[in-house]
Amino acid sequence: MKNGLARWLTDIWYKDHFIGLWLLPFSMIFSDIVRFRKFLYTQGILKSYTMPVPVIVVGNITVGGTGKTPLIIYLAEILKNSGFNPGIISRGYGGLAESWPQRVNSDSDPKQIGDEALLIAKQTHCPMAVGPSRVNAANMLLAQTDCNVILSDDGLQHYALRRDIEIAVIDGERRFGNNYMLPAGPLREPIERLQHVDFKIVNGKKQEDSELSMQLIGDTLINLMSGEQKSLDAFKGIDCHAIAGIGNPKRFFNTLKTAGLNCICHSYPDHYQFQQTDIVYADNKPVLMTEKDAVKCTTFAGLQHWYLPVKAVPESHFSDQLLNLLKRTS
Repeated sequence: MKNGLARWLTDIWYKDHFIGLWLLPFSMIFSDIVRFRKFLYTQGILKSYTMPVPVIVVGNITVGGTGKTPLIIYLAEILKNSGFNPGIISRGYGGLAESWPQRVNSDSDPKQIGDEALLIAKQTHCPMAVGPSRVNAANMLLAQTDCNVILSDDGLQHYALRRDIEIAVIDGERRFGNNYMLPAGPLREPIERLQHVDFKIVNGKKQEDSELSMQLIGDTLINLMSGEQKSLDAFKGIDCHAIAGIGNPKRFFNTLKTAGLNCICHSYPDHYQFQQTDIVYADNKPVLMTEKDAVKCTTFAGLQHWYLPVKAVPESHFSDQLLNLLKRTS
């Protein structure tokens, strides 16, 4: 039932805008709550905390995935190459740990700490902590590691943590849907919130001069069981299954289609907890998935299962702009 509701709302937000009009009264209430909550932080009625090191927040103003995880991984690499020791914090969405915050390692259980957190830890090898309170997660890293800059994954609306740099990621295909606030639309904050961030990164083609574009690049599939690598071209002419439990499954499916692959597509809600029965098909055709989904399937995957890792490639001058701003705030 929950999965069906998610699909229904997504259709309203990005396809059938008329139905969203009926939900606008609820959106107005949600909008008032959002604005009042931010006002309480601005006035100091709700407390926000300043870290002793710079904090970079990467987030979005819409529900669902926009490409934040690949960008976080890119930023961690840029920071390390520039002499920083970044620590990464996140909500740990979908994690079922009994206590928070939790440290994340490359061998952590995704059921406990969340799929995105495990993927980030495996790719970056940076110290990482997750929990509902980004402040507590950041304090854990500062107490236990020598990190000198904090990267906060999906914390744009977490005003309890003060930040030095804000980066908003926008889905270049879906943008802001019908431009309504929840639940009539996908917006978690008004669009004008983007006027106050330091960088607007568009996953795809940008539409405004104030935006920077980012591409997700990947053309090599990796076998979940053996680690064997094959180019996407090797799967041309072969019928495959494609599965995706991410914010915008269509983006992954289009990547495979553009590469010339013929896939039977199976979409699942974001952060879906896959079981073996979800990824095994009687025809034994190759099953292709995202790396985010793969971290949850490694224990029961077979030789027919492959994942496609991608890397974020923002416009070339973005890294210099970010580092210059970071040096001014340090």
